[in-house]
Amino acid sequence: MVVKENASLKSLNTFGLDVVAARYARITSREELYKIKELPKPWFFLGGGSNILFTRDFPGTIIHIDLRGRGIDADNGNDVLVYGMAGENWHEFVRYTLQLDLGGIENLSLIPGNLGTAPVQNIGAYGVEIKDVFHELEAFDTENGEFVKFNAQDCQFDYRQSFFKQKGKGRYIITKVVLKLSRKHKLHTGYGAITSELENMGIHAPDIHDISRAVVRIRMSKLPDPAMLGNCGSFFKNPVVSKEKAESLLKKHPEMPSYPVSDTETKIPAGWLIEQCGWKGKAEGNASMHKQQALVLINLGNASGAELYAHAQRVKQSVKAFFDIQLEEEVNVL
Repeated sequence: MVVKENASLKSLNTFGLDVVAARYARITSREELYKIKELPKPWFFLGGGSNILFTRDFPGTIIHIDLRGRGIDADNGNDVLVYGMAGENWHEFVRYTLQLDLGGIENLSLIPGNLGTAPVQNIGAYGVEIKDVFHELEAFDTENGEFVKFNAQDCQFDYRQSFFKQKGKGRYIITKVVLKLSRKHKLHTGYGAITSELENMGIHAPDIHDISRAVVRIRMSKLPDPAMLGNCGSFFKNPVVSKEKAESLLKKHPEMPSYPVSDTETKIPAGWLIEQCGWKGKAEGNASMHKQQALVLINLGNASGAELYAHAQRVKQSVKAFFDIQLEEEVNVL
């Protein structure tokens, strides 16, 4: 295990914040996990660094999960169990499944981060969530010092939620994820953005590869490259409100986009709410919401984590005051 003291985390978080960890440990094998009990607490388990906002230096140990490897666990013809280790880049894993002509996660192309954090967030986009194709995962229980397996029910998936963000937070380190994908492709083109992008591409009978390309084009047109402009993708969750609340808002704002999620609840795009409050592209100091996608908090170059967080709080307060909707951060804030 590689352990460093007073380690810079600038290259390990997509906001590009030059914060320092008292200790940094890089895990590259399952066997090394048995040794983490020797590392001083507090701990924080780091994946691809795309879902974290450091507001200060970290006083404990950053444990960087960098396990690599991918392949097929089982193949029955139509359904295929494909695995990836936690340190695998998510988009590269999507590309790998497309090379195998396996459908199921093409709508999740170009989402930042690593495979190990995908179930934690129950990542989703364009009508698909990881829970839809999830089979099982392996995790290391830091309390008992043993590897355990979780099925979909164990993970308690919900919208951008899971057991690992609630009761299991800080205890389990996800090491391996297994997804159930298919050679019998079921396309998800219900979101208008995909349909219109496919039309722009001149494609009228799309396959999974076309959908992936369309999603990549959409995301690249809206979302800044973290290598050029520090960000972590969507900073806030899309709020889910009661059906009655949504209907009341639609009377005042008939142009408001909304998506029923059940008979009693409706999802409203957070980016739209933020834009209506005047924050899209508006900078204060070195922090701003992106000019092309108001849901994305960006570091204009020299912002501190505290400055970025303060800007996010101003946005939240504005949306609460105007729409009476409380936005919730999608990222971990330390």
